[in-house]
Amino acid sequence: MSAPARRRDAVQNRSRIVEAARAALAESNHVHLNEIAKRAGVGQGTLYRNFPNREALLAEVYRRDVEELVTAASALLAEHEPVEALRHWLDRVIDYAEIKYGVLAALEPAARQDLVAHSQNPIEGALSHLLDAGKAAGSIRTDVDARGVLLLIAYLGRLDRGEWEPSARPLMNVILEGLRRQDADRRGQQTPKTS
Repeated sequence: MSAPARRRDAVQNRSRIVEAARAALAESNHVHLNEIAKRAGVGQGTLYRNFPNREALLAEVYRRDVEELVTAASALLAEHEPVEALRHWLDRVIDYAEIKYGVLAALEPAARQDLVAHSQNPIEGALSHLLDAGKAAGSIRTDVDARGVLLLIAYLGRLDRGEWEPSARPLMNVILEGLRRQDADRRGQQTPKTS
């Protein structure tokens, strides 16, 4: 096997391991590495070559999710109007948060604090980009900023795992509706005056 083929195989193995860990975390906070290796279809040696310990693997799941969430903001704005782009992004935040809580629950406090500290600015920047686009279009309130919205979203972290599925999306919709400019909605609903 040539070196480029081996490298491609190694990249695919690493990606499968991260995806298997992500799927396992969506089901439970208690994830075992041997279970992840089986789900990924790799041996334990391959898993440990890529991730020397559980914390390294969980941190990679977290970092990859943050990267995908941040990258999604611009892509969504290219495809949708700002409010709709924000709605899709907030849906992704819900999926990200579900995994995030699993990862953070499984990490030591110092590792947890480091990951959160390094992800806050990129996520806040992506949300600012979405909010600014909505403000420029006149569809998002001008008196809100990304930090305030993230504080509201963070409150969803108080939901128990059993409450998450039935409650997270409806509550996120409440947040989104609170961000919309109400006069923008009314402008679209006004009927022309007749004389």
